[in-house]
Amino acid sequence: MEKIINYINGEYCEPLSEEWIDNYNPSKGEVFGVIANSNEADVEKAYRAAKEAYPAWSNSTIEERSRVLLKIASLIEVNLERLAKAESEDNGKPLSLARSVDIPRASANFRFFGNAITQFASEAHESVGLNTINFTLRQPIGVVGCISPWNLPLYLFTWKVAPAIAAGNTVVAKPSEVTPKTAFLLGEILSKAGLPKGVLNIVHGTGPTAGQAIVAHPKIKAISFTGGTKTGEHIARTAAPMFKKLSLELGGKNPNLIFADCDYETMLDVTVRSSFANQGQICLCGSRIFVERSIYEQFREDFVARVRELKVGDPFDDSTRIGALVSEPHMEKVLSYIELAKEEGGKVLCGGNRVTVPGLENGYYLQPAVIEVYDDQCRVNQEEIFGPVVTIMPFDTEEEALQMANSVRYGLSSTIWTSNIDRTMRISKKIEAGIVWVNTWLNRDLRTPFGGVKASGVGREGGFEALRFFTEPKNVCIKYSE
Repeated sequence: MEKIINYINGEYCEPLSEEWIDNYNPSKGEVFGVIANSNEADVEKAYRAAKEAYPAWSNSTIEERSRVLLKIASLIEVNLERLAKAESEDNGKPLSLARSVDIPRASANFRFFGNAITQFASEAHESVGLNTINFTLRQPIGVVGCISPWNLPLYLFTWKVAPAIAAGNTVVAKPSEVTPKTAFLLGEILSKAGLPKGVLNIVHGTGPTAGQAIVAHPKIKAISFTGGTKTGEHIARTAAPMFKKLSLELGGKNPNLIFADCDYETMLDVTVRSSFANQGQICLCGSRIFVERSIYEQFREDFVARVRELKVGDPFDDSTRIGALVSEPHMEKVLSYIELAKEEGGKVLCGGNRVTVPGLENGYYLQPAVIEVYDDQCRVNQEEIFGPVVTIMPFDTEEEALQMANSVRYGLSSTIWTSNIDRTMRISKKIEAGIVWVNTWLNRDLRTPFGGVKASGVGREGGFEALRFFTEPKNVCIKYSE
């Protein structure tokens, strides 16, 4: 049985309570290890290590911080296969996806911020005639908390901790207890890269216990969280009265608007991927597909045929395109929404049933489901399912498509398929989303701001936005004499 233990002050250590949580392999539906069930005492231990490390790290040179982050990036690359296998085993995603996307992106996160911190500049303003000059200091915050989700475990964990330490902060971080393995393995890489003890501390455990202890800690000055909207609401209620800085990347129910003048074959290929990549367990998946009526019947036929071809199976089989869902409770939640769709009058065009994979009969596998709906206000079109389920329905006008796209409480991402630049600009301005992809999907430049509007969160990650979040601006005004 594998033991996932904490990484505090540069050393692996068991939880002070000596309590454990079972760790499941989703592809097999079996327990294959245990996870530290950390509590307030472990978080306090991690905080003290971070506090002790802060003076030296915050005063280290930019060159030194950059060197360490770039070394971490290189070591992740060296360990790509080991980390990819761990990610697939822990999460249920196809190994091919972990190998080509998750782990390379984790390395890229450290590499990007290792370079970005060397270019992160402050502003200066000279007031001619007043004999004053103002300049802005960008100083690290102190000890910060980072809490990441289970869908892209190392990918999103590093997306938070890399800019935090690049900016000179020290960190108490908690990965999801559902998928802790790659964050656990990262500790070994941090030590090999020469990251000073206490700069990044990794505490494992549940959200209500370990996560809450990080959020509620009176001396942890900022919280960066990615996860569900309900959890984000709870974090805000706890942290806001304590005047902590907050970055919350929350849920999504993303629209995919397909116009008749699109590049049809490219759109079809990408839409299959944007619907079901990572079993639909990506906050950016296009889960509501709206198609212009003149091509709707053709799209419905072609799309369903493509989805039927997606192989559901063993994540370690290279031909698998849909792996296991992350857990049995999550699988049951997704199944309940498929039943709800039928009750609401929706028509399941394909999929939606549990799949038995030979040799992995207890795994959490589902056929990807395409559901035709007739009312954009039905619950399956309004609530985040976060699984291999998409809805489709036609529209007649650009105005109708835009109204339906904006009808949900979420506003994370959106996708538009059209060759009309005027339409592109009109919709991009009016659609309520933090990200608009036009004729593409999940095409990310790490320099750009990432985040949503409405119930999809507050704040932005990525590029200099992340470095701004993890620093405090201080204005210095100097008056001088001629």
